[in-house]
Amino acid sequence: MTHAELRALLFALPGVEDGTSYGEPSFKVAGKFLTWVRPQLDDSIVVHLDSLDERELLIEMDPATFHFTDHYKDHPLVLARIATVGPEWLKVMLARRWRKQAPRSLSKAHPRLPGEA
Repeated sequence: MTHAELRALLFALPGVEDGTSYGEPSFKVAGKFLTWVRPQLDDSIVVHLDSLDERELLIEMDPATFHFTDHYKDHPLVLARIATVGPEWLKVMLARRWRKQAPRSLSKAHPRLPGEA
């Protein structure tokens, strides 16, 4: 996946806007934090998960794509390398995160997102 493809996935979600977090590019939905990218560190996107177990499973299945640093060890997050992450998986995960962060009015206005079944 390229950075342009990543941006297209993110901006396919309603209300997504550019931002900056920790000096790196980030994305917000209606002003609320959605995710950020680490191009200078390891060219990964930070993906929010439901549990640490989910992270361990992803890393076990594909350690070339999924990893984390000590900074994230106690948080249900995984770093996914942009060049190798599957676009369909990422689309589902971004839609899931969007649902958690988007204001109710925006969420109700968009009952179905790209990546949702």
